[in-house]
Amino acid sequence: MATEALDSPRSKQAMKARIARRYAAERRFRAYGVAAILFGLTFLVALFSTIMVRGYSAFLQSAFTLDVHLDPSAFGSTTPPSETDIRMADYTKLANRALFQALGVDPANKADARAASQLLSQNADVQIRKTVEADPTVIGKSVQLSLLAHGNVDTLMKGHFDRSVPENRRQLSDKQLGWLDKAAEAGLLGKHFNTGLFTYGASSKPESAGVGVALVGSLYMMAIVLLIAVPLGVAAAVYLEEFAPKNLLTDTIEVNINNLAAVPSIVFGLLGLAIFINFMGIPRSAALVGGLVLALMTLPTIIIATRAAVAAVPPSIREAALGVGASKMQSITHHVLPLAVPGILTGTIIGLAKALGETAPLLMIGMVAFVVDFPTTPLDSATALPVQIYMWATAAERGFVERTAGATLILLAFLVCMNVTAVILRRRYERRW
Repeated sequence: MATEALDSPRSKQAMKARIARRYAAERRFRAYGVAAILFGLTFLVALFSTIMVRGYSAFLQSAFTLDVHLDPSAFGSTTPPSETDIRMADYTKLANRALFQALGVDPANKADARAASQLLSQNADVQIRKTVEADPTVIGKSVQLSLLAHGNVDTLMKGHFDRSVPENRRQLSDKQLGWLDKAAEAGLLGKHFNTGLFTYGASSKPESAGVGVALVGSLYMMAIVLLIAVPLGVAAAVYLEEFAPKNLLTDTIEVNINNLAAVPSIVFGLLGLAIFINFMGIPRSAALVGGLVLALMTLPTIIIATRAAVAAVPPSIREAALGVGASKMQSITHHVLPLAVPGILTGTIIGLAKALGETAPLLMIGMVAFVVDFPTTPLDSATALPVQIYMWATAAERGFVERTAGATLILLAFLVCMNVTAVILRRRYERRW
């Protein structure tokens, strides 16, 4: 009777309906998953596209190509000029003379001379001085130099300047625009690759601002994190996984390590401010303080990743090593750790990448200083790449908008490289059991 009931047309119809509903539910689930992925990719593409559109122009910089006559009278009365004379010479006057000659401006006309001098960056005198300091024999000669244009000129050259705005509301007058158009047509004004973005330090002028100091500060901090967090993290993970007895104390330690990995980063900044600066007296805004704070923040990530990598090594490896007479320490150092290296490297690189992008703890320890000179030691004042991006994002000048996006692209490039390295190392050394 039961078999006949199952074979009845009504039962078969009900079964087909249930199967159809299951298949429909599966298709809907797949569609939801694809839609979620496409939704996330859409925002990701929009984000990167916005950063690229705003930031690519930061890698270009407008400059005047001028023949600068290094008049000996500008370097004092002594021959040859002393180091003090070379350092104190009026290079701004030399730069303005070259610009006036190139644009056909009469220096006797004070209004035109003032308007023309505003087209050069305030950093142009530094460029000339460095040329003379590198080779004092050029004094008395005419040297062709590429001198930075003012930020307003750079904005014009990159197409971000609206000429339709009334002259009294523009940052460049009609006469200045005429000079610039003439210089661009003559090939005296053009855009070049902006090496200064990678070599300059902090500046209040966007055309002479760069991430050089921030890159050096970040490298110092990453080196400190690598030297402190990796050995301590790996040692702590090995002890907890292989040697520590399973009791209430170790359970409490494990729970706290997991909790520390989720603690807001600004808490570590407060910890660094209280201990490393107020108690230990390490200078504020020093790369050493930033490195120590980021090392504390990275430790839980490295410990968790290392423990997972060590636990993934099959027990048979340990048993085989112990079976041939190896000690507990030998079995770990000679067999377990080498096999866990891929996971350890992956966790370390991911932890370093996370530390590289942190801003909040560095703000708490004062790494927002206006640093122009490159730090030579970890105790010198420095800043970091994410902090530099934050400071540029709060600046009012139009030129800092593209600098912010350009520095973001540099930071993202470092993070992508580190994550790709982690994936490659993982696949290169990973062993399947």
